[in-house]
Amino acid sequence: MSSPVESALDESRTFDPAPLGIGHPGRVWANLSAAALTEHAVRREEALLTDLGAVAAYTGKRTGRSPKDKFTVREPLVADQIDWTANQPMAPETFARLRDLTRAYFQNRELFVFDGFAGADPEHRLPIRVVTEKAWHSLFARCLFLRPTPEQLQGFEPEWTILHACDFHADPARDGSKSETCLAISFEQKLVIACGTHYAGEIKKSVFTVMNYLLPQKGVLSMHCSANVGRGGDVALFFGLSGTGKTTLSADPERRLIGDDEHGWSGTGVFNIEGGCYAKTIKLSAAGEPQIWNALRFGCVLENVPIDPLSRVPDFDSKQYTENTRAAYPVDFIPGCELSGTGGHPKNVFFLTCDAFGVLPPLARLTPDQAVEYFLCGYTAKIPGTEVGVTEPAPEFSTCFAKPFLPLPPKRYASMLKEKLERHNAPVWLVNTGWTGGPFGVGKRMSLPHTRALLRAALTGELKDVPFSPDPVFNLAIPAACPGVPDTVLRPRDAWADKAAYDAKAKELAARFKSEFQKYT
Repeated sequence: MSSPVESALDESRTFDPAPLGIGHPGRVWANLSAAALTEHAVRREEALLTDLGAVAAYTGKRTGRSPKDKFTVREPLVADQIDWTANQPMAPETFARLRDLTRAYFQNRELFVFDGFAGADPEHRLPIRVVTEKAWHSLFARCLFLRPTPEQLQGFEPEWTILHACDFHADPARDGSKSETCLAISFEQKLVIACGTHYAGEIKKSVFTVMNYLLPQKGVLSMHCSANVGRGGDVALFFGLSGTGKTTLSADPERRLIGDDEHGWSGTGVFNIEGGCYAKTIKLSAAGEPQIWNALRFGCVLENVPIDPLSRVPDFDSKQYTENTRAAYPVDFIPGCELSGTGGHPKNVFFLTCDAFGVLPPLARLTPDQAVEYFLCGYTAKIPGTEVGVTEPAPEFSTCFAKPFLPLPPKRYASMLKEKLERHNAPVWLVNTGWTGGPFGVGKRMSLPHTRALLRAALTGELKDVPFSPDPVFNLAIPAACPGVPDTVLRPRDAWADKAAYDAKAKELAARFKSEFQKYT
């Protein structure tokens, strides 16, 4: 007779593996609890149990996304809609071969299945199935996507399936890939293949890419942004690439978090695409980001965070493996979050830009035309570790703040944003969370307390009666004053010791903006 521990580890809900297309899979563990997945991850030596109760896993040489390894299958159903200037095509027969090889690789292997949803709004919800060979990747999916009730799992039928074979390496000569890593999306087969990478962010971003195709077909704007809501029901959006502050700035104890990264904007308001958060943890502290700090507990996954082998205490200051250290946790781990994952139409929209030149103001109000221009160019800096090969901040124009995840032409998203901003009269603010007093290597990162003070003033209406004046280089409207922020910080030129150096850098960035804007004129 088995012991209670053995019985618990052996318990798995009834699951028919036949729809996976895998001829002879090993044991399939389906829709396990966070506790069971934690046990499996430790049992299989995939991860360490930390003193927080969270598991810590490591992704090897791939510690960030691999956008150059991402492909979209060129199929008749979508061929005339996909923006092939920004999406790498894959032939249908190549994808079919990769699919069959992945299924063959899964044979006789222990697999973990997560069934859940993308999209908090039931009207726009997508049932998904994530199949992984690692327990910690299944726990990651359980953190990041919406978890069904036991009743919803009865007879669950996924519309999309993600096969994540992290230890199956693609062969460029055989599979048409660029490396051992390959991320391929088939919109006709409603299937994603992700192989050759342990980086869990590829799972969540593949689903986001799918939603960026599906939602606009229904008149819903898909957005790479975080969102929160104030006590009065006022919703705010925070657009930006990884590392610009979406998660940090939307985790505000005075406001309820709707979501930290991906949202849809429908005719009734905003909804979270995900059910969890994927926060950067480098230099995380209880004082600086208390909500995120307190969310790191049992049921959470730490990714590439060094752990003391004896005490099992995480070292959030260490870059031993990468600067792109992460934590995945359910959104309801944030105290006072908006459990519905939905909100009304936004009252304020923030474009977060990490300016590596150090010349943009910490806050500026955009005109409607400027809002569309800055949305299309999506200026920021790539932060070290977020993508393979990025080792220091580098200027980047990422269309709609989401270039790697946009299947459709950028103007389609931009026109939808413009229509919604005009309809709901939402002001747009440009926020620089990057450098001040000089470029990267000379200046310093913008003060987080100053950024929070500026956002608070915009959200509460404190800036309504403050005069604004145009920046002479970028023609951005800059407030003359803001409570809690020195006037010299508001005007970026004043923060530079070398004014001539500022003028040269500002003109250089302005020229880049002009060149980028002209692409969409």
